[in-house]
Amino acid sequence: MTAPAMAESRLPLPLLRRGKVREVYEVDATHLLLVASDRVSAFDIVMREPIPGKGVVLTQMSAFWFRRLGGVVPSHFITARAEEIVARLPALRDYRAEVEGRAMLVRRTEPVPFECVVRGYLSGSAWAEYQDTGTLAGEPLPAGLIESARVDPPLFSPATKAASGHDLNVTFDAMAAGLGRDLSTRLRDASFEVYRAGRDHAAARGIIIADTKFEFGLAPDGELLLIDEVMTPDSSRFWPADRYQPGRSQPSFDKQPLRDYLAGLRREGRWNGEAPPPELPTEVVEATSRRYLEAFRLITGRVLEAA
Repeated sequence: MTAPAMAESRLPLPLLRRGKVREVYEVDATHLLLVASDRVSAFDIVMREPIPGKGVVLTQMSAFWFRRLGGVVPSHFITARAEEIVARLPALRDYRAEVEGRAMLVRRTEPVPFECVVRGYLSGSAWAEYQDTGTLAGEPLPAGLIESARVDPPLFSPATKAASGHDLNVTFDAMAAGLGRDLSTRLRDASFEVYRAGRDHAAARGIIIADTKFEFGLAPDGELLLIDEVMTPDSSRFWPADRYQPGRSQPSFDKQPLRDYLAGLRREGRWNGEAPPPELPTEVVEATSRRYLEAFRLITGRVLEAA
């Protein structure tokens, strides 16, 4: 059973930053505590209503991948078990409910200022650009591709990290100009390895990972570590394999019910796409929660229940 829906955490630790979904707390000079709330954003706007179970899904699915992929690429992950976190951090003894399921203790790194996106299928911003120019981040792609087409081998499509608004797709050469070719090559190779391992596991569970974004950080000794979240519904496009049909957009295990509802309001002129967000009907919140929980069940083989 997951903890009750939580819009934000307030723990007795120094708050390093509060993002759209997570609070990041300083533990000491070498460790951080990441806490995933149930906040949800769409069209770059954070909704008022939290999605029950979402933060637990994000944390526990990432923990699943970090453990499973430990032999593929090292990560910053230490533990996502509340009892271990509280044992290490006695100040949280009275905050067990806020960290249960949704907190992750990690090694501190220097984050790489690029997101490493791997695309196995042509969708989202990549499809939009391809329709306009036949390119991805300015690089030409083969002619005649259709929406949701599989691209083999997968494409490495880095993006700049945006503090607000959308990230910007860039070329590998642009990334290399900013980071150096050696580090950029290490990032690309590690991204492909993680994606292939995740893609193959998900395929056996009936899920297509169409694309996904990874974040990496450098440890003090220069070791490259996988950080943040890994192959969750927030960082990836998960499609049900039995409903895949190239040439159209695909149903997905994420916040699609929320996006569909908001898109309808925008078409009808009932929301301008800016803050403040509209109130979400209970059925939209519940449908979105079910999508996240089902993705978790299929990927991990375990069942979580929303409060």
